[in-house]
Amino acid sequence: MSDINVIPVERHPLEPFLPPNARLLMLGSFPPPRKRWSMDFFYPNRTNMMWEIFGEVFFGDSQRLVDAERRTFRLADIKSLLLESGIALYDTASAVRRLSGNASDKDLEIVEKTDIAALLRQLPQCHDIVCTGQKSFSVFTEDYGVSVPKMGTCNEFEIACRQMRLWRMPSSSRAYPMPLNEKATYYRRLMQSVGIIKD
Repeated sequence: MSDINVIPVERHPLEPFLPPNARLLMLGSFPPPRKRWSMDFFYPNRTNMMWEIFGEVFFGDSQRLVDAERRTFRLADIKSLLLESGIALYDTASAVRRLSGNASDKDLEIVEKTDIAALLRQLPQCHDIVCTGQKSFSVFTEDYGVSVPKMGTCNEFEIACRQMRLWRMPSSSRAYPMPLNEKATYYRRLMQSVGIIKD
């Protein structure tokens, strides 16, 4: 068994993406290893479905934010959509150890958690948080005493004297066994409930 102290601590490589008008904060766990990145932004792994889900939800086209020719995503379009829609992005961990060197959440040891209250101080209009994976949920619910909601629903809680709703959405990982169109249905309902997409 290897000595955990010899596994290097990896600090978060990205700054939080915090549009000042954000009404929704999306929290993952931690980015995958750099070798899996197709762009310098959140959900950078080309096999991750998040930006295909967003393409389907906002444009009715899962490939709208995909740059298939370059095997990456259309980063400028993604940032423009997030800024216009008021969606902030970050992760629940600010520093981790990768116990097996891969991107799996179950093999992440969290060394330093993200100060969520500090993020929210920069997002005065935000009253909704969605965790996009089991690891991010376990960290969040442990720290803030809110139970994990059923899929597609939310539970109310309070943080830094602010009433919030915590939403549960299906993971955007292809390892999560649900077709893209079903995942998009969940995210579309979320965006409608938050008021980002009108019914």
